[in-house]
Amino acid sequence: MKIKNWFFDLVRLGTISIDFIKGSYFLSHLGPSVTFFGSARFDEDHPSYLLTRQLASELGGRGFTILTGGGPGIMEAANRGARDVGALSVGCNIILPREQISNRFLDINVNFRYFFVRKFMLIKYSQAFIISPGGFGTFDELFEVVTLIQTKKIKQFPIILFGSDYWKPFLNDFINVLQKEGAISSEDLSFIYISDDLDEISERVLNFHSKNAEDKKVAA
Repeated sequence: MKIKNWFFDLVRLGTISIDFIKGSYFLSHLGPSVTFFGSARFDEDHPSYLLTRQLASELGGRGFTILTGGGPGIMEAANRGARDVGALSVGCNIILPREQISNRFLDINVNFRYFFVRKFMLIKYSQAFIISPGGFGTFDELFEVVTLIQTKKIKQFPIILFGSDYWKPFLNDFINVLQKEGAISSEDLSFIYISDDLDEISERVLNFHSKNAEDKKVAA
């Protein structure tokens, strides 16, 4: 039994490795990218869909690749916004028992078997994160990014909570409780921004990227 379990674990390790290799092959040369997270359940008439499409167009027009989970809803809106302005539109889709169909606005589509590898790729190859309204999956992605920055596993990239009506109760209620109980500090929130202003968000992302690029130049 132990040998059988070991064999299946070894096979699983192989499929995980394939996911990592495939993701790195397709995504490592994207250039400056912004990842959009958000609900897969919003149709094209939903206000968050419309605003996300506009923001993705704004960022895409400023030279950023738009990176998403490749599916419907907010992901589709962001990829569609990229397509509107001719920016590179990339999706990291997930293979599910009920297959999640990739949206039709992708220039590059990479399918992953494992959620954690997919999430790793969406974080690794991005210089900023736009978090639109969403459900459990979106909160999982938000907390993953925040934890990685908090523990200094990745740089302090901008995290933009896009949609103040949705996110303010989250910050004012849930996050305030964490602070009052001492579970997090104000420093842990210093890299999280909330905004509905497309120009402000674009400028913040662009300024961060410019400073980061300059820092790399000086270090070299």
